[in-house]
Amino acid sequence: MVKFSKELEAQLIPEWKDAFVNYWILKKHVKNVKLSRKSHLVQDKTCGIGRSIFNPICIFANKISQTVHNARGDPDLFQVKRKISQGEEGVEEEGYEKELLQLFSEEDEIQLFFERLDEELEKVNKFYEARETEFLERGELLNKQLQILVDLKPVLSDRRRKLSSRSSSGFLSRSYSSSTRNSDFSETQSEFSDTPTETSQTDDVIAALEKNGINFINSATRSKTKMGKPKMTMRINIPATTPARTIAAVSSMLWEDLVNNPKKESPGDCINRKKIQCAEKMIRGAFVELYRGLGLLKRYSSLNMMAFIKILKKFDKVSNQQTSASYLKMVKESHFISSDKVVRLMDEVESLFTQHFANNDRKKAMKFLRPQQNKDSHMVTFFVGLFTGSFVTLFTVYAILAHISGMFSPRSEKDYMETVYPVFSMFALLSLHLFMYGCNLFLWKSTRINHNFIFEFQPNTALKYRDAFLICTSLMTAVVTALVIHLILLSNNLPPTQVDAIPGVLLLLSLALLICPLNIFYRPTRYNFLKVMRNIICSPFYKVLMVDFFMADQLTSQIPLLRHMESTACYFIAGSFKTHRYATCKSGKMYRELAYVISFAPYYWRAMQCARRWFDECDVNHLANLGKYVSAMVAAGARITYARNPSDFWMIIALVTSLVATVYQLYWDFVKDWGLLNPKSRNPWLRDNLILRNKCIYYISIAFNLVLRVAWVETVMHFNNVGIFESRMLDFLLASLEVIRRGHWNYYRLENEHLNNAGKFRAVKTVPLPFRDIDSDG
Repeated sequence: MVKFSKELEAQLIPEWKDAFVNYWILKKHVKNVKLSRKSHLVQDKTCGIGRSIFNPICIFANKISQTVHNARGDPDLFQVKRKISQGEEGVEEEGYEKELLQLFSEEDEIQLFFERLDEELEKVNKFYEARETEFLERGELLNKQLQILVDLKPVLSDRRRKLSSRSSSGFLSRSYSSSTRNSDFSETQSEFSDTPTETSQTDDVIAALEKNGINFINSATRSKTKMGKPKMTMRINIPATTPARTIAAVSSMLWEDLVNNPKKESPGDCINRKKIQCAEKMIRGAFVELYRGLGLLKRYSSLNMMAFIKILKKFDKVSNQQTSASYLKMVKESHFISSDKVVRLMDEVESLFTQHFANNDRKKAMKFLRPQQNKDSHMVTFFVGLFTGSFVTLFTVYAILAHISGMFSPRSEKDYMETVYPVFSMFALLSLHLFMYGCNLFLWKSTRINHNFIFEFQPNTALKYRDAFLICTSLMTAVVTALVIHLILLSNNLPPTQVDAIPGVLLLLSLALLICPLNIFYRPTRYNFLKVMRNIICSPFYKVLMVDFFMADQLTSQIPLLRHMESTACYFIAGSFKTHRYATCKSGKMYRELAYVISFAPYYWRAMQCARRWFDECDVNHLANLGKYVSAMVAAGARITYARNPSDFWMIIALVTSLVATVYQLYWDFVKDWGLLNPKSRNPWLRDNLILRNKCIYYISIAFNLVLRVAWVETVMHFNNVGIFESRMLDFLLASLEVIRRGHWNYYRLENEHLNNAGKFRAVKTVPLPFRDIDSDG
């Protein structure tokens, strides 16, 4: 049977952990009560040891005490009394207070226990009331937004139908405006013509909006149409998350800033079906998040109630008293248990969502509101073990065959390394990164870091650590199998022009599987990966989410992989696998220029993401972060130039720029990304809140990250003059160390993000709402 403390730790909401009953502290108080009572019993026994003239007195006193206690007929240690006090605004507030009825020498600990219990109860009530009020306000606002959408849709549909049947003048014009720097919205202005039909339609839209609180700006002085009707202005708050919206918002902002003519209106599209569909999607997402938050609050209430029941039962058992009934009565009358507002709001959300977003299909609605998580399958574990064993066996076979056939001898070393190394090292680095990500997923799950919420992954399609290990082991098994087949065919004296196509075939199959539309081999994860890569490549036109810049950071550690992709593509496109002429892909002018582009690309994408975040949030820290990636670009360019033109001048430039970039990166790693090196922290040079209990792990991690950050020194100094094979293996080792460093960095980066969410009790995503009265902007 699982202990309740472990069950509570497994089920509590990680971001609200500090707001839960501190069950472990209460257990310590109960233990202190138990120890105090034991010491009292020991003293009673010592009173009767040995022969003394005071023995009869001790026995008589104990009997009198027991008789008085039994005659009292009240087994409780305290009495709960109702208390009514004046609140801050003169409102009477109902509360409860307890009064101890029995005090013995050992019951000082009992007093401390109930004082702490009262503090925990008050903490739970206050937190529940705050979250409940927040969700109720959100629900009221969502209901209003939904009503606006419901009222607008039939009016606009009717107007579109009438306009399609007549070719009269009159139109709806739409123009983007931006009153704030970040411009996360688009503003639509609708001007109707003066015909009686259009005037009637204008009245319908105005009535639909005014009924829901959307008023006109300066209606007494604003411009009017010829029939005297005011021009309707309504803001539809749609975030600029796509390139089209971003370009439109920036263009509008520049137009207003440069021309500075607010009266001039640029005609645009009408309030069309696409616009309304986008607003509907935003409201639907907001309802899903509201329902999720209500479910978390309901779970918060039930878990805390169970914690109070369990701890009072433990106290009764230790103190030989029956106190739980009286105190539990007070707990059940507390707000977090007695209030039914959350349950009623959940029912209302279910009803509205089913009616407006699921065509009255409750089963369909529940798929959105309560997505089911996929259960862990033992087959995944089985295949992980199977592929791991296959990989080890095949790799051993490959090593033996390579040694016997002499593939790494000076005679055949160059051709074999030029053919095999770029492709298979690319797959090896990718598999290592997947393995490190699987370790990250395992550690995040073990330490209760809610990575799915941070990355905004769907719980029913999110990758689990076993799945990551399965992808990694299956990929490496396929790669080593191709290596063995390639080596066996070469050993049998088959034409190299045919055999050397095997790496290319493996690469094509991998790409085909990545974009395969069939629902096999983790299609949601594959498509989500492609979507994130699109957002990264098109930076800064897409709004930057946590998963976007997290993946871009991974790419900055995979520059060798990108270089291998470039070499592989050139190798097969230029036909070098047939001619074995490598000059085209090694010393060609285009290749040399592409080397700079490939090395700069991940840092450039990340810098553009920082620029977009600064544009959206106006936070100077993002500009400082942009500077870090610019310094990394300069250092990478200096190292490439030095590798091609080795001279003292370029060596000094490469060392200086790399040293500056490394110091910049280390500072950002430790202080900004990990939140460490705080001299005022209660944990010396760490941070106040730590998830891992052993502080030494953090100090070791700082040293580990520092050492791996300076591994670039080997690429500049070249301490050892080695052959082609040893040089390629050294490059692969340095690239692998950077991937390991990145996987190690990932854990602490998300730990810090999780603690920031927990510090603000942020367990539910806030979805922006579309309809907004322009007066609210001031």
